[in-house]
Amino acid sequence: MIPLCPLDNVRVILCSPSHPGNIGAVARAIKTMGLRSLYLVNPKSFPDKEAERRSAGAWDVLNNTKVCRTLNEALSGTTLAAAVTARQRNLSLDVSDPRQGAQKILSQARRSPVALVFGSETSGLTSEEISKCQFMVHIPANPEYSSLNLASAVQVMTYELRMALPDLEEYLPSTLGELASHDEIELFYRHFENTMLNSGFLDPKNPKHLMKRIRRLYSRTNLEKKEIKILRGVLTSLEKKE
Repeated sequence: MIPLCPLDNVRVILCSPSHPGNIGAVARAIKTMGLRSLYLVNPKSFPDKEAERRSAGAWDVLNNTKVCRTLNEALSGTTLAAAVTARQRNLSLDVSDPRQGAQKILSQARRSPVALVFGSETSGLTSEEISKCQFMVHIPANPEYSSLNLASAVQVMTYELRMALPDLEEYLPSTLGELASHDEIELFYRHFENTMLNSGFLDPKNPKHLMKRIRRLYSRTNLEKKEIKILRGVLTSLEKKE
């Protein structure tokens, strides 16, 4: 079923937020832009009175906030995730600016749950957390002072989502096949890695960056459920012949 508004399918995920006040400020930011889905991965303190105070009345968002132990849990059921980060890394994913990222996110949100993933206030997203996403979003800032408050970064991205709404068609169903979920894609990666290990192609003592490259390869396309079944069927067939 197509949602009344794509924003209803957008999750804002905060990884390891250290200050409850920032959680409240984020709740306020997403509510002002029409979003309502907030996920926390291992928050230092939540629920918290400071979060309620900083939310400025966005209590419905706070009351419905979901607390998860892992990023995989927070991403469960999503089909597209954007890592919002200021850092450039080797083997990094494709990078979009906020406007481009908002278009990508909303286009997929017409059909299924999607996510914007933000890192902790002190260190941002880890390389492992970024690897769970399909692309990166970089918010341009003053190179001499690029530090952006967590709630401010969320406000920028949710504003761009709001502004991108008129540019979309009237939320018509897509002619594409149903996309694979985060859970299905992670099972495929695990299956792929195990097959390479069992065949001897991947040396567990010297894995280098092979799985990072595999993830980067498949993150360039939106894998459909049927395509995941085909790929895992091929892997299963190869395993039977060993």
